Amino acid sequence: MSTILYARVSTAEQNLDHQRTQAEAAGFQIDEVVADDGVSGVTTRLVERPQGKRLFDMLRRGDILVVRWVDRLGRNYQDVTDTIRDFMRRGVVIRTVINNMTFDGATQDPMQQAVRDALIAFMAATAQAQAEATKEAQKAGIAAARDKIESYRGRKPSYDRAKLAEVMDMLGQGHGASAIAKVSGLSRAAVRRIIDTPEDAEAALARWEGGRA
Repeated sequence: MSTILYARVSTAEQNLDHQRTQAEAAGFQIDEVVADDGVSGVTTRLVERPQGKRLFDMLRRGDILVVRWVDRLGRNYQDVTDTIRDFMRRGVVIRTVINNMTFDGATQDPMQQAVRDALIAFMAATAQAQAEATKEAQKAGIAAARDKIESYRGRKPSYDRAKLAEVMDMLGQGHGASAIAKVSGLSRAAVRRIIDTPEDAEAALARWEGGRA
């Protein structure tokens, strides 16, 4: 079994070494790094990238694929969700450095599967939304984009990404809103809103996160 880090940078401000350093600082023991430099996650699917293509050839059942976040796999919703599900069908476990999320196709519990698939969809949608927001900001100019983003953001969520993941995880374990609120420290009303409309909760959080290319 191998632990492989896939890293991608698309701008001069990003750094491949930094992604490995982050992964190792989070406790991952990396056996090999596969990296694409100067490749867009918006316009180029993972399977079409020089090194991304290698992943499909080298990953085997039982291997762990580590990425800083799902946006390193891509910025296109369909591509990211298809890629993660393809790897899971092969028996590959995908783990993220940020928030230490784990996507494993081996789970048989229907509720855990539903929560897992929902998280994959939310994170992939967020990656695409951030890319589109960044593109719009570049077109409009920094000053104009700032005004637009501030008016678009709305009220700041009372939770962060880790709290959102905690709520979804506890929900998948069968806990109710009151129990989740007690453990997470969020109000019951906030937990209820996340449970009732998780897609809105994810969208609100994405609006308050900085865009990543």
